[in-house]
Amino acid sequence: MSYTMTIGGDTGRKPSEVTLDNWQSAAHLHWAFQHVADFLPTAVISRGHGPIAELTSTPTALSDIPLHDHTNDRRTTVGDVMASTATDGWIVVQHGKVLAEQYHGGMLPGTSHLLMSVSKSLVGMVAGALITSGALDPDAQLSRYVPVLAQSGYAGATVRHLLDMRSGIAFSEDYLDPMAEVRLLEQAIGWAPRTVPNLPSTMYDFLLTLRQKSPHGGPFEYRSCETDVLGWICEAAAGVRMPELMSHLLWSKLGAQNDATIGVDSVGTGMFDGGINACLRDLVRFGMLFLTGGTSLTGQQVVAPSWIADTFSGGPDSREAFAASPDDNRMPGGMYRNQCWLPYPGDDVLLCLGIHGQMIYVNRSADVVAAKLSSWPLPQDATKLFPTIAAFDEIAANLS
Repeated sequence: MSYTMTIGGDTGRKPSEVTLDNWQSAAHLHWAFQHVADFLPTAVISRGHGPIAELTSTPTALSDIPLHDHTNDRRTTVGDVMASTATDGWIVVQHGKVLAEQYHGGMLPGTSHLLMSVSKSLVGMVAGALITSGALDPDAQLSRYVPVLAQSGYAGATVRHLLDMRSGIAFSEDYLDPMAEVRLLEQAIGWAPRTVPNLPSTMYDFLLTLRQKSPHGGPFEYRSCETDVLGWICEAAAGVRMPELMSHLLWSKLGAQNDATIGVDSVGTGMFDGGINACLRDLVRFGMLFLTGGTSLTGQQVVAPSWIADTFSGGPDSREAFAASPDDNRMPGGMYRNQCWLPYPGDDVLLCLGIHGQMIYVNRSADVVAAKLSSWPLPQDATKLFPTIAAFDEIAANLS
């Protein structure tokens, strides 16, 4: 069997019933996540003109690896986990070699797929590159780069607060509540029909309406607005819009297979917190930066090794802030640092996560990077998330 396998389906046909109102409904996710540019405005994040960083293949039987799915209390296998978690595609790479790669429902190796909040980790890496170059100070107040934020709820907050989602901003991430700020933001940028007439009509204008509820620097609380403000700060510090900035600092250095794209609002501002689209193999090219001290497969330095080390080690109170979170994170002993999840007390495993089942998995001790793109019916689903993590953990343990 080839290491690349495509299973069934046809995502090329545009369902006539897909609208701005229903594209994020369960019935349409599989198609919509692979065709964002067909119905939403996007901008290109260019891969540049350099060579593709080739990934050689060593086909390995990973699907039959057994594991215990503690979340659902059952014995299962890696293949069964992938089959039961609305997977559009998954890939495992060790020592730079592709061991397994499968696509489902008509998705192909070159298909660009919406990353949802995996986008946050890409923006975090751009911030890391700007910090590495000295263009951005993580301890500086946000108003140093965007003065108008001094008149918002972000007054007094720092870049570090954004990177670790520890501002005191009031922002609901309840995806099932149409009036939660995370959903109102989508209305503001044109990702959903407007039901609130007086809502701002751009990303930045919406962010300026947010208010502070508690001191900055407190507990970790997952809020997509933090990444959107971080993207704004990056653009201001560099004097360049994010599509060009991410291309220059990150995407063109990866040896990426394809251009990426990002959804944009009516004035061209990116949906930094969840609007990037990319193919599966380029996600592992990105993920490998965490194994190489920030050097890409093309030999180009994206961030300093100290940035990668800091992401894995966290700050002096990162784990305490995570434990104090009001969210139900279900990662005891874990933390959140530089727009990435560290799910365990140790510093070996790192995750980039997005709703509806998007994931990059990095295991340093096993030298493994894996990625999974999905179309879960629900935005958040612990019965699918944690078995997927367990499957990649078991693969890494077997390969070690």
